[in-house]
Amino acid sequence: MSDPQSQTSSLIDSFGRHVRYLRLSVTDRCNLRCTYCMAEDMQFLPKSKVLSIEEMGFVAQAFVELGVEKIRLTGGEPLVRNGVIELAQNISKLTGLRELVMTTNGVLLDKFSAPLVDAGVSRINISIDSLRADRFKTLTRFGVLDDVLRGISVAKAAGFEKIKLNAVILRGINDDEIIPLTEYAIDNGLDISFIEEMPLGEIDSHQREETQLDSVDIHTQLESRFRLEASTFSDPAAGPSRYMQVADSDTKVGFISPMSNNFCSSCNRVRLTVEGLLLLCLGNEHSLDLRSLLREHPEDIEAIKAAILGSMVRKPERHYFDPNDITITRHMSATGG
Repeated sequence: MSDPQSQTSSLIDSFGRHVRYLRLSVTDRCNLRCTYCMAEDMQFLPKSKVLSIEEMGFVAQAFVELGVEKIRLTGGEPLVRNGVIELAQNISKLTGLRELVMTTNGVLLDKFSAPLVDAGVSRINISIDSLRADRFKTLTRFGVLDDVLRGISVAKAAGFEKIKLNAVILRGINDDEIIPLTEYAIDNGLDISFIEEMPLGEIDSHQREETQLDSVDIHTQLESRFRLEASTFSDPAAGPSRYMQVADSDTKVGFISPMSNNFCSSCNRVRLTVEGLLLLCLGNEHSLDLRSLLREHPEDIEAIKAAILGSMVRKPERHYFDPNDITITRHMSATGG
């Protein structure tokens, strides 16, 4: 990967925001069925509509040539996709890329941690919403907590530069675990981000307006137990977390607040779904069909780059999430993390 000095992105939207970060979904499939993310009976895409590993690598190259510095491999669960290690190897070698990272549910990390490090994945985010085995199983519908805890342990030993936990907090469901999850992160030398639930896709497990919990409430809980200090963390290609440092520890706590305090003014990222839709905003349907272009012009990277550049004028200023109004019918698993 390139020198850590930030490069200039060619991808600038109508509001002057530089896109430096691509979230690349490698599959819509998952080995869990988290209640806030997916329906219990999901219909997954047929193979013909899914980008090949080669097509994903080609798009990643186009984005890096346009100035993207950071790529995150997401899903669904990226580690269930055949060829994901090969894809990581190829992307990590792209000249100009500063960082290749991944978000995973951790279930398969006991098998894949070492290969991911060898392939050039520098950091991973691991989703874990409960440390109680019974609750974890309920939230994921059939997940086994010990699988994830074992994966975290193996990942710690594998040599990733940093590991961060992600927890979606739902009022009345797992909001009593904010402090235990943070204590677990501190005890294991990990960072953690707490995420407000987003109204993406229809679900039947709970009413989102009843389980909505703002980041300020999470912050208040944390301050009752920990001393939080301003974080000096800075990265032009960083994601949406706003960080605080837990005093006397190596742990940063992040707050991802798409509902109560959106991060749209500093948005630096776009998402590519597994079916090749370039999503220009998490909370809107503005998109570009790159799959059709890839298959019409399979070796013409300049055509792909021109289309990506042209799409920047359609990136909206912000989203308008409302837990009572499901205007985005795609589930988070189809959005790409």
